[in-house]
Amino acid sequence: MEPGTRPDSFVIARIVRARGNRGEVLAELHTDFPDRFADLREVLIEFADGRRQTLTLDGSWEYRGMRVLKFAGIDTIDAAQALAGAWVGLEAGRRLPLPAGSYYDDDLVGCSVRDTAGGFLGVVADVLHYSGNDLLEVRGPGGDFLVPAVAAIVREVSIARKEILVSLPAGLVDLNR
Repeated sequence: MEPGTRPDSFVIARIVRARGNRGEVLAELHTDFPDRFADLREVLIEFADGRRQTLTLDGSWEYRGMRVLKFAGIDTIDAAQALAGAWVGLEAGRRLPLPAGSYYDDDLVGCSVRDTAGGFLGVVADVLHYSGNDLLEVRGPGGDFLVPAVAAIVREVSIARKEILVSLPAGLVDLNR
């Protein structure tokens, strides 16, 4: 499963490997809300082959910038290792609200990008996060390019229309292909 490819759920973590000898797993976070793990009981596990399983979360704690997860019934290293590479998600209705002007990455992926004159520039393929600002990776007819996700450039975002209106500085598309 790629994050955000199922409309009925969303990703909050990816299981990296087994950790310890009691069935715990180490997971990289794919959420801006790590505190949400404190209140979680059931999560969706999706494997690379598309199989899904609901597991009960018995415990969770931070460990060196990652998250240790302990699931009910996963009590051995082998059982934990079988989860490696799987995505941890929640049903779509369990998303936390965002402030105005903020968007979930998977809401932006797939949006058409148009210039202020209405010309089609491409489709958002990914959102890249950097310390200065986020970048939209756009796949266009002339190739891939990056668009800084800043108010001076991104003029309007319509999730309902799956469209982003941008005002690009001259030469930006060619500069970062």
